[in-house]
Parts: sequence; C-alpha cells; structure tokens
Amino acid sequence: MLPGMPDSPIPPDPGTSVTSRGDACPGALRLHAADDGFLARVRIPGGVLAVPRARALGAAAGRLGDGVLHLTSRGNVQLRGLRDGCGGELAELLGAAGLLPSAAHERVRNVVASPMSGLDGRGHVDVRDWLTGLDAALCASSVTPELSGRFLFALDDGRGDVAALAPDVLLRGLPDGSALLRLATEPAGLRLPYETAARAAVLASEVFAESAREVTGRRVWRVRELGLAEGELMARVGDRLHGAGLAWAPARGAGNGALSHDGAAPADASATGNGAKPTGLRPGPRSSSAGGAEMFPPFGTITAAQWAELTDRAAQLPQQEIRLTPWRGIVIPGAEPTATEPTPWTRVAACIGRPGCAKSHADVRADATAHLADAHPDLPTYWSGCERRCGRPTGPYVDVVARPDGTYDINHPHPATS
Repeated sequence: MLPGMPDSPIPPDPGTSVTSRGDACPGALRLHAADDGFLARVRIPGGVLAVPRARALGAAAGRLGDGVLHLTSRGNVQLRGLRDGCGGELAELLGAAGLLPSAAHERVRNVVASPMSGLDGRGHVDVRDWLTGLDAALCASSVTPELSGRFLFALDDGRGDVAALAPDVLLRGLPDGSALLRLATEPAGLRLPYETAARAAVLASEVFAESAREVTGRRVWRVRELGLAEGELMARVGDRLHGAGLAWAPARGAGNGALSHDGAAPADASATGNGAKPTGLRPGPRSSSAGGAEMFPPFGTITAAQWAELTDRAAQLPQQEIRLTPWRGIVIPGAEPTATEPTPWTRVAACIGRPGCAKSHADVRADATAHLADAHPDLPTYWSGCERRCGRPTGPYVDVVARPDGTYDINHPHPATS
C-alpha cells in the first residue's frame, strides 16, 4: 500500500477536492469535466520520469484517454478525453507506477527544476537531491495538504531558468554549493547549507500555510496574495528554521535574478535560448550534445505512440529517464540531439481552445498553426481562447486573445504575469 493512499484508491466525484482547499485545479484523483471528456493532471515533480513511470503514463493516455499526453507549463502531464467512470482505474494504474505517493498531497506536488541540472556542466549545484528530499518532506507533512494546487516550488541550479517562473518558494544554487531560499515578493532571502535546503523549503511552505489561516474574508493560495508587511513572512520562516535546528544566514537579493554580494550567477542565457531573458515559454532553440537532446512537440502534445518511441530511446541510455520542462519540452538525458534547426514551437503556445473547452471562442491551436510565420521573433506568443488566458506564460509575451465573435485582440507585449 502506498503511503497516504486509501485501501481502495477510488477518486472522489469529479469536481470535489481531496484537500478541500477550494481552488479549481484538477489532479490525478480530482478530475475536471471538459467538453472533450474528463481531464486529469498528473504532477511530475521536477519533470523527472523514470522509464517505467513514463510508460505507465503513456498506457493511461492510450487506454483511458484521447491517446495524447498534454505537457503543461509546470512540467506536469495532463490526460484528456478520459471516459466517465475511469477514475478508479486511472488511480490504480498511476498508484502502481509510483506516480501517486500520497492521495492527500497529489495536487500540491508542484515542483519545477532546472531540466539540464547535472547533465551539461552548467549551474552551481545538481538539484536532484533537493528534488527527492523536497518531495519526500512535502508528502510527509501534515500541513502541506492545505496548500493550493497553484502553489509552486522551484529548484534552480544557479543558471536562472526556473527562478524566472515566479515561484512561491525558490531554492537557487550558489557558487559555493550552498543554497539561497527565496519567497515570492520578499526582498531578501536566506542562505542555507545544500544538505538542509529541501527540508527548509518545505518548512517555509508550512509557515505560509499557517499564515494563510490568519486571513479572513478571502482565499489565499499563493505567497503574493498573503498581504503581510515586507519581510514579515521571511522573519517567520527564519524563526521556524531556527526552531527546527537548521542553520541559516541572511542573504541580500535583487529579485529572482542576480543577487547582490551573494555570488549567485545571473540567469544563464544558454538556459533560455539565443541569449534571451527567461520567460514562461522558451524563446529560442537549444540542444545540448553534452547533456542530452531536447525537443518541443507542437503545443506540448505528443501521441502515446510517439511517447513510446521516446521512452524506448531513453531506456537504451544510462540515465533511464526523460525530463519534462516548464516550456512544454522534453529532454532525453544522454541522447544525441536529432535536430539543430530553430523551430517556432519554442516560441508559440496556446490553451486547448475549441473543441476541448466550452469557454473558448475559437479553435486557437488551428489559428496559431496557420499563423506560425507571423510569430514574434523574440517574444513568446500565446494564443488564448478567452480572457481567462489559461496556461499563459510568466514574463512579457505577445498576447493573442479570442473575442466572442472569433476574431482576436493582440497586445505587443502583454505585461509580465505570475
């Protein structure tokens, strides 16, 4: 039996919440009813999938869904077109593969990590130990189930790629191998030993959850919504770490990018393509012959058959894994790059649109494909079927939004979002 899983892991009815936090984020046990069938979102912390787990996801998409794996902007996987009544079978399949370590925590395991960490020789640390430690501590906590499905952890090896994604809790590698702990909106951070950083990040999330309980009259799902005085939340975190026996030192910061007097490197241009600043979409191509091959399927969608080919390829390599990126891409560690030509799919993305979403005013993916040649040369372009802009990127982007009559409003660029 998996820790935290019920004797019979049958999910609740679609639309109910395991954690009863009230946000609408779907999960693997909490399914969302869409126009194309039910939708499940399977959290993949750090985007890291061992080959057997990748094969289980492909089997689920082919057996229960529309035969397509839909990659998300947090390195997770959505299964769409799920038939009514398949929730129990899906839970059994994912649970057997180790993809549901805890029913109570499955929607809060939102962790992005530098996809090339430990592979290409860049960055200051390898975040893999942080990733496994953070996920274990997250699932062991009795407080973290209170987190929203929108709450985000980021593990950045120092190159600055996932630090740019506006996380709620950030661990960033420093040149001496230690870690910087940052919270969204807080101007300063804490410097920690590498070995205790993952535990500290989870304790910080617990402090946030406990602080959110104090707020009345509104829901607080993310750090920036908390409304405490500047520095107050970080002071509480510092006290909690001290009480847990974890050593730390103050660190002065300058946003999620470069640090002042703390030695962290600014965002590594190689991590975001063509020297551009990091955004929620990768603005340019990159393949690393040293670390692995990276590919960008159109709109982050890949058929179960294509997925099987990728996992078979990964199974022949020493790492025996694939990594999903927060830019809806796929890295096969150790593989030789198969293409070096730029592809517009690094700069163009869209929500599901029609016919999958009832709220969409247009088939945005068909329209985006028809206008690939018109994509902005530097900024990412995001097509939205309605003003909700589901899945939109972080940072400046070209904002293309469908009107009720099927035409589009275009903003160049849309202001940074979070």
